[in-house]
Amino acid sequence: MSAGQRWADRIGVVVLPGGATVRGRRLVAPATPADFALLLAPGPTPPWPYRRIRWPDFLVPSDPADALDALREAWRRAYAGERVEVACRGGVGRTGTALAALAVLDGVAPEQAVPWVRARYHPRAVETPWQRRWLRRLR
Repeated sequence: MSAGQRWADRIGVVVLPGGATVRGRRLVAPATPADFALLLAPGPTPPWPYRRIRWPDFLVPSDPADALDALREAWRRAYAGERVEVACRGGVGRTGTALAALAVLDGVAPEQAVPWVRARYHPRAVETPWQRRWLRRLR
């Protein structure tokens, strides 16, 4: 059984190119339990383990090195079979950018990350030019 089949609610679940799954969502939306969360905005904390990234709305992470470390941790956990989720206030811009970053870590070319995440998660994911530029510089 893949990790993606363990999600009770498939809403927001994205399958990375290598087969691991990650769920994107709004931070305040009710959610089925996860094993680990990346929180990209201030707000409620889940009862499961999480890591918060300082990431202002419509911008890029305040500490890019910490953000990349957290994204790599989420990627590793997803491939270890854990249910990993990524959440921000609206569940589109920062969440979409983080999901696109996970796709880049998984082998998607940085210049293809935005169309990739928009086709699989949300058509407006990655909302700003500086978020797109940040993705192009990832690795």
